[in-house]
Amino acid sequence: MFSISLNLEDWSEIIAAARKTIIIYNPFAGKMGTKGLKRLSTAAEILREAGHETWLVPTQGPGTAGAIARRSIADGAELILAAGGDGTINEIAAGVAFSDVPLGILPAGTANVLANELGLGSSIEHAATALAACVPRRISLGRLQCVNGSERTRLFLLMAGIGLDAKIVYNLSLPLKARFGKLAYWVGGFSLIGRDLDEFEVLVDGRRVNCSFALISKVRNYGGDLEIAQNISLLDDRFEVVLFEGRSSYRFLGYLARVAVRKLTGVRGISLLRATQVCLPGTADRRVYIQVDGEYAGHIPASVEIVPDALTLLVPEPYLRRRSGAES
Repeated sequence: MFSISLNLEDWSEIIAAARKTIIIYNPFAGKMGTKGLKRLSTAAEILREAGHETWLVPTQGPGTAGAIARRSIADGAELILAAGGDGTINEIAAGVAFSDVPLGILPAGTANVLANELGLGSSIEHAATALAACVPRRISLGRLQCVNGSERTRLFLLMAGIGLDAKIVYNLSLPLKARFGKLAYWVGGFSLIGRDLDEFEVLVDGRRVNCSFALISKVRNYGGDLEIAQNISLLDDRFEVVLFEGRSSYRFLGYLARVAVRKLTGVRGISLLRATQVCLPGTADRRVYIQVDGEYAGHIPASVEIVPDALTLLVPEPYLRRRSGAES
C-alpha cells in the first residue's frame, strides 16, 4: 500500500508504476454506448502504453460497483479508475474508501460534476493521458444516515441535496434522462413551477432554518453548469451548506438568477454556512427526499456528517493551484 507522506515527484513515479490498474466502468452510463466503449478501450490502451497492466471490469447493474472495487483491492489492485457518471463514481468511491489505493476519474456520465470540478473535462482519453500528472490527495467524504426505520448509511464525494432538487431526481424519467441527458433535469425542475414546495427544518451548529431546498456540498460545481456552493473545495474538511427558504416555486426563479451570476451573499432567504454536521429532523405529514451525488438516497429524518481522511483521490495539479490561490 502507498504512504501518504511522499512529495509530488515521488507520487508521480508511483502512479506511473501502478502496474495493476482496474478500470471499473458502467456500460449504461450517459456517454458510454458503442462510441463510448471504443473511447474507453482507447483510454485503456493509453494507460497500457504508459506501463499500466490494465483490466476493464463492467458493473453488473446499480449497486454493484462498490463490491467490484473492494474485491479488486483484495486481489491486489494498485489503482482504481472509475469510468461512468457521478452515481457510478459514488459507488466505486465507497468501495475504495478507507483503503490506501488511489481512485482516479474517467468521465463518462450525463453531468460529470466531479470531472468538471477537477477540470478534467469530458474526454475519457484526455483524462487517461493526464493521469500521470495527477497528485494523490487524502480527502474527506460526506456520510448520510437516514433514520427512518432502515438506518441507511451512504458515503458521498460531492453533495447531498434535500427537498427541491431531490424531488426532481426522485421523479426523473429514466428514458427521458437517457435521451436528453442534463436537459431532463431542467424539464423536471420547470414542471414544478406554479406549485408550492415542501418545507422542512435544518439544524446547523445550533441554528434552525426552515427551507425548501438545502445543499450540503463539498464541491462548487452543481450539475455541470452552475455553482451554488461557491467557496468550497474537495480538499476541505467541512461542508458548505446553502439553504433556500420559501414555499413559492416562483421565488426560486429569482434564486436561480442569483446562482447564475454567482451572487448569493446577502440575498434574503438564502443562508450560506460552514459545518461538519447537519441534522434533518423528520416531518410527520409528508416525505422530503434526499439525493447524494445525483442519485436518490432516501428521505428525512436524517443526518449528514464529514468523515475525515477517508479516500485517496487523484487530483490534477491545476486544481491544487487554484485552491492555493483561493486561500492566499
